[in-house]
Amino acid sequence: MTQPFDQPIGSPTSQPAPPATDPASSSARQAIMNVRDEVGKVIVGQEGVLSGVISALLVNGHVLLEGVPGVAKTLLAKTLAAAFDMEFTRVQFTPDLMPSDVVGLSVLDQAPGQTPTFRFREGPVFTNLLLADEINRTPPKTQAALLEAMEERQVSIEGTTHRLPEPFLVIATQNPIEYEGTFPLPEAQLDRFLFKLVVGYPTERQEHDMLVRHHAGMDPHAPGLVRAVASAADLAQARREIGQITVEPAVLHYIVQLCRSTRESPSLQLGVSPRGMTWLLHASKAWAWMSGRAFVTPDEVKAVAKPTLRHRVLVRPELELEGTAADTVIDGLLATVPTPR
Repeated sequence: MTQPFDQPIGSPTSQPAPPATDPASSSARQAIMNVRDEVGKVIVGQEGVLSGVISALLVNGHVLLEGVPGVAKTLLAKTLAAAFDMEFTRVQFTPDLMPSDVVGLSVLDQAPGQTPTFRFREGPVFTNLLLADEINRTPPKTQAALLEAMEERQVSIEGTTHRLPEPFLVIATQNPIEYEGTFPLPEAQLDRFLFKLVVGYPTERQEHDMLVRHHAGMDPHAPGLVRAVASAADLAQARREIGQITVEPAVLHYIVQLCRSTRESPSLQLGVSPRGMTWLLHASKAWAWMSGRAFVTPDEVKAVAKPTLRHRVLVRPELELEGTAADTVIDGLLATVPTPR
């Protein structure tokens, strides 16, 4: 049986059918698993969140992390970039941040003795892993500056298109309990994120382990603590293998029925878009590959359904006032939509 999404990925959960490339014996998969272990040198707990972020990277998706301050959201992103040997850039989103502060702008180059010309100066979005810290603290104008970058992996300035580096991943964070001075992300922007992952508190045992490490002198920001254990070639090979994952017609039909049920649910005023449906397929394939499977089962779909869909649906206001959450509605749909055998 497939591991739940909020649990770490371990050894293969069942014997996969013979594929073109067996994920269980894949060198690329071993490199990805090494990344998880390397990040574990710094991050205590949060294995499910880490596996989710890695899954998003494997299928070119972006991640929204929601959690209270101090649960290692920023540290997780920075450490993951180091383990993948990727360029990392952090942007602190504030109310006075302008779009040009993110994507870049054209500046006048007045070199002595030459005709003045405009030159494009790249913004921090030109990186491999962009941490959009507290993204809901900046106005919609600046939030929208990321839309083209997240969807098309490019930036258009004054009619000229500039391609972003490959790979490119946006990890955005937001605080779920602070609303003063914030600008909630619109549905169009939320739909660009593959996952919305809820970063909770560690367990008591994990917090004790954390204190032991810090008492022993561990500095999570010390250079060289995390080494690069996977390369761009490993990531590219992993993506090719995920593209070979088998999905039976019955499972495809199950994904369609599950997403369509969100549009028909009386508890929701907005259901999942076709983009969300395709992302659910990609996330299921990535989760199957990380679990050592060469095929997708309904268990993989169920495992990634909530993090993939929770931010793409809107609970009716009257039910939200009564305490009904998107996860509760999705759980109900998972229980009622017939599962293929």
